Amino acid sequence: MDVLGQGPRLLERAVRYVLAMPAPVTPDLLARATPCAGWDLRMLLGHLTGSLTTLSHALAAGSLNAGPWPGPDAGAAAGLHHQARRLLAACAAAPADQVIAIGGHELTASILAAAGAIETAVHGWDVSAACGTAEPIPPALATGLLAAAALLIPPGTRHGLFADPLPPPVPATASSQLLAFLGRDAERPGASSPG
Repeated sequence: MDVLGQGPRLLERAVRYVLAMPAPVTPDLLARATPCAGWDLRMLLGHLTGSLTTLSHALAAGSLNAGPWPGPDAGAAAGLHHQARRLLAACAAAPADQVIAIGGHELTASILAAAGAIETAVHGWDVSAACGTAEPIPPALATGLLAAAALLIPPGTRHGLFADPLPPPVPATASSQLLAFLGRDAERPGASSPG
């Protein structure tokens, strides 16, 4: 199976995972630390909302711009859900072979969606960890994302984006393997990683 060719489906499932999280993000939680070093929940929600906004724009317009991202505020959770629903619509409308321009480079919408799915699901897990639930990424989604991550995040590209891989727990689920690959400890969700 061409996992990068499954990018739009992975992104749709990652967005649905974020939308289905049981723990509500309330204003009193926004100052909580997250698994992302130096970020509180307010910053993480702002970053994730901005990422979803940027992905929606790229899929709709055929080019990727880096912002400006919406600023996080007490309504950040509502903004995240609004942008997640917009991204679902953009995924449904974009052909997988559509070419997206990024600076002087091009890649297919499917590859961009696969990268966006990793960002969305893992930061969604970070949000749930900060809220105290650490909701596992669904097994089929985590398996697909782990395969995509192995292709999209080679060792030389991790610095500043992800911590070094951790050994997965034993026994390991697909979710804990993906999180460990991206420098997160599913058994200690409060432990920080670079991003």
